[in-house]
Amino acid sequence: MVPDGGPGRSALLNDGEDVARNRLPDAIKRRHLLERELTASDARQTADAYLEAGRAVEALPFLHMAGAEDELRRLVEEAIAAGDAFLLRSVATVAGWQPTVEQWRALAQEAEAAGKERYAETALAQVERLTRGQEGASAAD
Repeated sequence: MVPDGGPGRSALLNDGEDVARNRLPDAIKRRHLLERELTASDARQTADAYLEAGRAVEALPFLHMAGAEDELRRLVEEAIAAGDAFLLRSVATVAGWQPTVEQWRALAQEAEAAGKERYAETALAQVERLTRGQEGASAAD
């Protein structure tokens, strides 16, 4: 079930079939769900459906709405292990976090090992940017 935002009601997609076993909401339906005030339970259920379908980035705003900090942190670890700079940046943006220098370094190593050269370059650029920022802050003290 995916919530429709009505008071105390939920809408079922495609004649009552569970969203996790059926087609997920299209982009417009997804946007409409995000614009509504969902309960934490409904947001988590929708996020879980996206996660089960392997669509973590689309699950992120629903996880944030659900207050699922543990799952967001798990996705940070998953992004690092996979060398996926896009996922790490997406989780950080949605959650309002800044990945640490250590996280970017670890991601760069994993990306390089997996042959994801562009993600490794992106991660190393973030390490450089953050390191420069720390040096500037130290010089100002």
